Amino acid sequence: MGGTHQELDIESKVSSWEDRFRYGVADSWDSESMGMVRVRYFKARFRWKEKTWVISLFVVLSLVAFIATMFVNDCPTNSHGDCILKSLHRFSFQPLDENPLLGPSSSTLRDIGALQGTKMWKQHEQWRLVTCIWLHAGVFHLVVNLSSIIFIGIRLEKEFGPLRIAIIYTLSACFGSLVSALFVQNCPAVGASAPTFGLLGAMLSGLIRNWSIYADKFPAFMALSFITTINLFLGLLPHVDNFANIGGFLSGILLGFMLFTDPQVRQFDGKMAPYDHHMKSSIKFEHKLDKPALRIVSLVIFLLGLIGALLSGVYGINANQYCSWCRYLNCVPIKKWSCNEKDSACEAYVSNGEVTLTCDVDGKFRTYPFAHMSKARMRDLCNHLCS
Repeated sequence: MGGTHQELDIESKVSSWEDRFRYGVADSWDSESMGMVRVRYFKARFRWKEKTWVISLFVVLSLVAFIATMFVNDCPTNSHGDCILKSLHRFSFQPLDENPLLGPSSSTLRDIGALQGTKMWKQHEQWRLVTCIWLHAGVFHLVVNLSSIIFIGIRLEKEFGPLRIAIIYTLSACFGSLVSALFVQNCPAVGASAPTFGLLGAMLSGLIRNWSIYADKFPAFMALSFITTINLFLGLLPHVDNFANIGGFLSGILLGFMLFTDPQVRQFDGKMAPYDHHMKSSIKFEHKLDKPALRIVSLVIFLLGLIGALLSGVYGINANQYCSWCRYLNCVPIKKWSCNEKDSACEAYVSNGEVTLTCDVDGKFRTYPFAHMSKARMRDLCNHLCS
């Protein structure tokens, strides 16, 4: 009788717990049931043994890509010593009026794989879709972007696992690049912030779909808004691509709805006794596939957007023709630089080891104390002069 009574008590307890989990009230468990309380978003609920290797790998690859970019840039040689922090020698930066983010020249970004719609579609350089997502426009961009990835990405990877985060990071980066290619035609643009915005979008979808579970959702939402605002502001500066950021953010929201689960499922693993293994497996499987309608709708919208962006690029559609004001989402013209998408034309006059460039549009000119420069460097100086 004692054994039977104990079995009935266990079944009743598990059945009660399952009903509460199924109907969305599991966040209010008390110490007499399963000992669970509401989840704090930014506080680990238990120690995970696994490491966040996916985010760490992406951060390392981004750092290597930036070092390689500055090595190729070689400001002292290609810009004839007109550099910032010359003590860094080959790794010194372009002048601030040329790149306010402490980074390479436009021609270097163009050569190393920055995104340009005309080159990608008309010259069949689709590899730029991949290379641009590892490039940063400068040190400021690198620091802000990687700090955001570490702050958001590590938390998401611990919560939802490396596979889901790797999928979100990769797909949101590619989706953002495709969106950008519809707007950015000639100016080289880097897309390293697109996967960051994908993670931010996924974080937002995780907050929305599990809104009743988190105890500190409003601080989490404010942190998300703050990080998003800073990165969007950087997207208004030269070479940082806000079109890719917006595309990455929207795709991240959809991917989060598709891939994320209830965070309490994982915590549930350690709460039930060994004899409840069958019940535990059943509940975990059920809640990994919860909200099927939301997942299916998100999948359909994502696929439609992806296919639409691909077809638009293949047929050479320039989205700027249909949205004249959209360019201001990506660049705000000020005295230091313009948002002109087309390369400027200049007349060059060489005399006594100096070259004088005169802008064809407004007649502005400037003399540089060196005559031997590459065509790419001359194009950079011309675009800067005429801006």
